[in-house]
Amino acid sequence: MHNIDMDSVEMTLDVMKYALNRITMISPELGKPKKEEELKALVGETVTEKGIGGEKAFQLFKDVLIKATVPIDHPRHLAFVPASPTRASIMFDLVTSASSIHGAYWMEGAGGIFCENEAMKWLVSLTRLPKGAFGVFTSGGTAANLSAMVTARENWRKDEANVGEKGLIITSIGAHSSVKSMAKVIDADVLLIETEDCMTQQDLQNKLDQLTPHERKRLFAVVGTGGTTNAGIIDDLNGIATICEKENLWFHVDAAYGGGALAADSVRHLFNGIERADSITIDPHKWLFSPYDCGAIIYKNPELAREAHSQEGSYLDIFKDEGAQGFNPSDYQIQLTRRVRGLPLWFSLAMHGTDKYKWAVEEGLNLAQLAGRLITENENVELVREPSLSCVLFRRKGWTPEDYRNWTYKNHRDGFALVTPTKWRTGDTFETVARFCFINPDTTEADITAILDSMNLS
Repeated sequence: MHNIDMDSVEMTLDVMKYALNRITMISPELGKPKKEEELKALVGETVTEKGIGGEKAFQLFKDVLIKATVPIDHPRHLAFVPASPTRASIMFDLVTSASSIHGAYWMEGAGGIFCENEAMKWLVSLTRLPKGAFGVFTSGGTAANLSAMVTARENWRKDEANVGEKGLIITSIGAHSSVKSMAKVIDADVLLIETEDCMTQQDLQNKLDQLTPHERKRLFAVVGTGGTTNAGIIDDLNGIATICEKENLWFHVDAAYGGGALAADSVRHLFNGIERADSITIDPHKWLFSPYDCGAIIYKNPELAREAHSQEGSYLDIFKDEGAQGFNPSDYQIQLTRRVRGLPLWFSLAMHGTDKYKWAVEEGLNLAQLAGRLITENENVELVREPSLSCVLFRRKGWTPEDYRNWTYKNHRDGFALVTPTKWRTGDTFETVARFCFINPDTTEADITAILDSMNLS
């Protein structure tokens, strides 16, 4: 299977040709999903005893399967939190895979881990955490948040009085869904502060004042958000930090989406207080132009993470030996086996420089402000709230939830754009509204105008 023959060489050339073409394509075809039965009918059996051959499998992928996907870097893909990896990072993702580096331990992956750590130093510098802070790359925000909460919970359980207690976390309803999901994984409860807007110091204090003595004993962490997924809202990080320091609570900031904006001088002040956090999540595959999957967890005191996550096993002893000394990423997060997923970010930063990253992030912020102005000038739509970071919530006057849904599906079917509705809470009611999230600096004013105009045609 590993023998090199002419067919393998041809296949490699075909793959590289496809990759080169895709990397240089600014506006790829906006694919749309098909039902499983439709895809099966189109491609037939692909995994067989004898194999169907690389040429046929690759042809099916190019002609059928890729067209049933939505390219995350399409300039009119403004749904969810899209991504826009640099061409340099995509190219180096190919190199990363081809290099077969195991990124768990320094003994095996020193060169690759060194590169990851160079990129990590820049990420840590954006947070302005104190000297000694450091982090590790993960598969994404969920793994990063989970790694942080495991660390926080284990640190809390150093007090023997907490051993056997079920932990409790406080966050807001605006927090990312992964916060509740990872709490299930570690068997912790979550108390929600009832605001989708900025969680303030007073909000947190009010919630603490409502706790029973036993709930207060169980409380070990507060999760603030540095840019909510739904609306780009940044919590009162300084105020939350003040309470957490006073109450001896672990302060985690989920900045998976918004953390990229730490690179932008124009909004950096909005994150003041993040440097007081015990741990911070940032996803470079969101707003720092890395390919999937690349998240990061950063700790004020990495030693606490190592105590929580370092795995023991007779077959692992050699990695802890003096002769293998170096940074072992597996000691600081939940995964043992890992690829060096920070390598594409390192290469892109090395190639372009951090100033280019600052520019690209500022472009996302500028696009959100531009969209806000265009919406204000359009008599058929109106802002739900002022744009925050690169998120814009707006409503089409007179539309029902069904109208938004039909509009989304029509634009997607037509291969024009992917912009999805969301819900925004006002008081006790939820309203269906439209949402833009800008990441891609290739998105233009013409793209935004055309999407707004499509609301008049639906």
